[in-house]
Amino acid sequence: MIGRIASIVVFLVALAVLLALGTWQVQRLHWKESLLASISERRTAPPAELAAVEAMAGAGEDVDYRSLRVTGTFLNDKERHFFATYQGRTGYYVYTPLQLADGRFLLVNRGFVPFERKEPEMRKQGQLTGEQVVTGLARAKLAEKPSWVVPDNDVAKNIFYWKDLDVMAQSAGLDPDQLVPFFMDADATPNPGGLPIGGVTQFDLPNNHLQYAVTWYGLAAALVGVGGMFILRRRT
Repeated sequence: MIGRIASIVVFLVALAVLLALGTWQVQRLHWKESLLASISERRTAPPAELAAVEAMAGAGEDVDYRSLRVTGTFLNDKERHFFATYQGRTGYYVYTPLQLADGRFLLVNRGFVPFERKEPEMRKQGQLTGEQVVTGLARAKLAEKPSWVVPDNDVAKNIFYWKDLDVMAQSAGLDPDQLVPFFMDADATPNPGGLPIGGVTQFDLPNNHLQYAVTWYGLAAALVGVGGMFILRRRT
């Protein structure tokens, strides 16, 4: 009798866990679909001026991937290099401070350069001078390193493995009090000489929650089937 009760308890607990996991994945599915829809709306919206995007951020809105237009002058001698791959090639994303009319700075990801073209002298044509109008997407500042497996930034060699806005700015000699508190990814407008290659923002956020939900609910159904067969056999 005690063994039967214990079996029933284990069965019910296992079933509850499987159903809870399936339901959680359904909730995550709705959250991810809402997030993807929001990102799509932000990135396809008409480019907003920097002041408008800063006001959105100040009001607590998520400005990540928000279409943006800014005007300023690139400080090419202060560019930072973020280790990256693009279409199977190893290289760097070039983050260059854009000095705005009010004296502040916005770190702009101008795009990808191959490993062997890291140094600015190897792509002089792409070193834009004078006032520039840049369109692209606002990108949020990271609060911390994404994962322990990501290497630490090598500031001395100007090689960054994660986008630490404050350190990137400080290593370029920028006043942190004069820094726009988010990044910008430039769009795919071609640069002279072909480098950097803009428009490198990635949007392929994984959305496998439906598969996971089906898996957990399927296991719950299988457990019910096994339990039913067991009860039937005992009655027989």
